[in-house]
Amino acid sequence: MCGIVGIARERPVASPDPLVAMREALRHRGPDDEGVWWSPDRRVGLGHRRLAILDLTPTGRQPMADPAGRLRISYNGELYNHDDLRRELAGKGHAFRGTSDTEVVLAAWAEWGPECLGRFDGMFAFALHDAGVGRLFLARDRVGEKPLFYRHAEGGLVFASELTALLADPDCPRHLDLEALEYYLAYGYVPGERCILRGARKLPAAHALEYEPSGDRLRVWRYWTLPEPPRENSTAASEGALVEELQALLTDSVRRRLVADVPVGVLLSGGVDSSLVAASAVRSSGRPVKTFTVTFPGDPAHDEGPRARLVARHLGTDHTEITAEPASLDLLPEIARQLDEPMADHSIVPTHLVSRAIRPLVKVALGGDGGDELFGGYPHYDWLARGEAVRRVVPAPLRGILASAGHRLPLGARGRNHLIGLAGDRGSGIAHVNLYFDAHTRRRLLAPCADRLSPDAAPPELWRAGLGAPGRTLLQQATGADFQTTLVDGYLVKVDRASMLTSLEIRCPWLSQALVEFAFGRVPDELRAGRRGRKVLPRRLAALLLPPETGPGRKQGLTMPLDRWLRTGGAPGVEAVLREADSTLFDPRVIGELLDLQRRGYANAQRLFALALFELWRREHRIGVT
Repeated sequence: MCGIVGIARERPVASPDPLVAMREALRHRGPDDEGVWWSPDRRVGLGHRRLAILDLTPTGRQPMADPAGRLRISYNGELYNHDDLRRELAGKGHAFRGTSDTEVVLAAWAEWGPECLGRFDGMFAFALHDAGVGRLFLARDRVGEKPLFYRHAEGGLVFASELTALLADPDCPRHLDLEALEYYLAYGYVPGERCILRGARKLPAAHALEYEPSGDRLRVWRYWTLPEPPRENSTAASEGALVEELQALLTDSVRRRLVADVPVGVLLSGGVDSSLVAASAVRSSGRPVKTFTVTFPGDPAHDEGPRARLVARHLGTDHTEITAEPASLDLLPEIARQLDEPMADHSIVPTHLVSRAIRPLVKVALGGDGGDELFGGYPHYDWLARGEAVRRVVPAPLRGILASAGHRLPLGARGRNHLIGLAGDRGSGIAHVNLYFDAHTRRRLLAPCADRLSPDAAPPELWRAGLGAPGRTLLQQATGADFQTTLVDGYLVKVDRASMLTSLEIRCPWLSQALVEFAFGRVPDELRAGRRGRKVLPRRLAALLLPPETGPGRKQGLTMPLDRWLRTGGAPGVEAVLREADSTLFDPRVIGELLDLQRRGYANAQRLFALALFELWRREHRIGVT
């Protein structure tokens, strides 16, 4: 894994210093090597920080040129089918000097141009300059595992793996985008192409960008979408056949992700997804598999240690446990300093802890992310199904009354968001899943800056409601929405930033193209989630590979008892930050209400964490609110 940066302008760049400063801001993403390249006309510059995983020799150095010298690339990621593509391209006459997948990307572009993106199976973000056409191309993988930010202004394009690198450019403005902030307050992350920094953008997952410096012209397009779901009346494979197919696809995905020239381990939470990854790794690896988990001694409600230990013992892995305590929250300023955008998911703390602890032992780790979105593993799918049943029998006016009752419940009351979501259609229900601050609460919280909010901006709930394709089932729409934004903009960002802060690469076997298209395009709803429970097909496979004592269990993953810590005074640093939050942005009375509700037993820990981390992030990066 690596960090990439670049500059492209209509006129020659006078000084290389900004590019070098941007590159050095990403040293944590690539401590092993560095490089800079400038085009002969000084209009285009590429920078690179390298975390050497494949081909540890100098032939893997970047920015890298193709043999003809026409193409130059700065690449971040792993192409898991690079061996297959290498053989195909060698058959077409392409020569390779080393064994890195970066060379394969260059040869694929030389052979197929932008169409090569459809052939790649991996996680990546790269910038490629084609001197033959005088253009710069940026691309990001289908799922969005690897990040890419850019700023198009003042006759040029500046881009980087992280927003922190853009901020290293002295010409980059440091002003808050209030519309993006409202999305953050709604969902705990800034989704899609939006960016918390005014004037900056993210290249969305499964998109490519073309920039022509000579005319300052920029074009962005999508190159992949989720497949059409199986038709209800189509002839489907038997359940047993689908279980076998799932096992084969997961085994192949894990096998490909175990390939590295450095030590590899598995993050084992004790849940179905990570346990199946560990089981597949044991079946695929020719050496003992190292597994790691985070424990919370004395807190059985959050401690996955016993379940992970049981799975590790059954599989015979070399297992390591990392202990987390309330003092772990002392890491928040460090994490906020490194985060390019604020993030409300407090599990970034244990994810960073486990990454930091295992980095001396392995350089690559496999995780379980993606299984819940593919196969309907989240509890809110059950809530949505109940809401759908209510819509079928309760008239709209009465549902409006129920929604009004939801608004009157204290923030943090169980089921409050789902009640509010009943006022609209199915899309409204999906939009209110895991909503941090509803529209009414956001208005109260942001009252000090109300005059700076755009009255014409569409609310975040309307945007999320529109992610579900019409004509699909509730489960297809809900999992599709979670896959396109909660996974991409929330969980994968958390995993990338928390791990890369320690120079650890995390790979997600559940997110191979084959598995994604299998889950969304081949598996019927009843084998994903429904009357038989959630994540039906993976649990069928788990029954074959894992100890029966693990059972279905609760949905947990890497998390921490933040709710209890905040309620009992175990997180004084978080409360201190909240009480000092910028009163020109957030109304202190609303923050005080949240703290009081938390102490009274309402579930507002995530909301308080969201506000605290945002405030820490804003301070660390000196972001102006005007």
